[in-house]
Amino acid sequence: MNISKTEARNPYSMNMDQMSSEEMARLVITANYEAVKAVEDAVAPIAKAVDAIADAFEKGGRLFYIGAGTSGRLGVLDAAECPPTFGVPYDQVQGIIAGGNERMFRAGENEEDNYEKGCEAITEHGVTSKDVVVGISAAGNAAYVVGAIEAAKSLGAVTVGISSNPDTKLLNAADIQIFTDTGAEVLTGSTRLKAGTAQKIVLNTLTTCAMAKTGKVYENMMINLSPSNEKLKRRVVRIVREIRHCSEDEAVSRLEAHAWNIRAAVEAREDGVET
Repeated sequence: MNISKTEARNPYSMNMDQMSSEEMARLVITANYEAVKAVEDAVAPIAKAVDAIADAFEKGGRLFYIGAGTSGRLGVLDAAECPPTFGVPYDQVQGIIAGGNERMFRAGENEEDNYEKGCEAITEHGVTSKDVVVGISAAGNAAYVVGAIEAAKSLGAVTVGISSNPDTKLLNAADIQIFTDTGAEVLTGSTRLKAGTAQKIVLNTLTTCAMAKTGKVYENMMINLSPSNEKLKRRVVRIVREIRHCSEDEAVSRLEAHAWNIRAAVEAREDGVET
């Protein structure tokens, strides 16, 4: 019987239960270096996915993440961060988790085995040929995710698969295949560890780069940031000061004159005429 990379035993953690707390912590922490390297090795398909997502955004399409368990939670997390970070509508990036939102807080591991539910999720969310659907599965064979990707592909959407095992059902079904070779976990089969770390890096990269390519970033600053609390208001003021090389008072004045819209505040000339 062949054992997948994500299910294999890690030779460096065979005596984990006998380690001191410091040894154990160091083992878990340093294992994540392998996750970073695995993502770095997958930069070419990641860049291809970024281009597909940016193109979809430019044409009015959306990005959907879909996964089960940890993979689904990570997709929902990245999607939820996009509106406040980039000022985009809440439906532009959406996270779908097998079993519904309840599974964000309470695990239901059997949800990943339902192929038909994955297909139904695509229909329920109104996926079209203008959209990009990213399936996330560390093992790469979650029937729910495979069903979603195959359903999305049949509708003409661009599909992306993210897995830490090669030649999986998910990767084989997807148009763009992102294989992050994280190997054996320090806790055998617990893919919330290295595999999950790799997934989070990939998702961060996809949305950050796609948003930058579609005008949601100025230099390396969040030009569309929504100042929804005092901390973010202070950050918005700093952004305007940095771009305009002006005082705090002028930055606040500009922002107040333009309903705290950073782009409008920095592009307006002192005489009120747009640059």
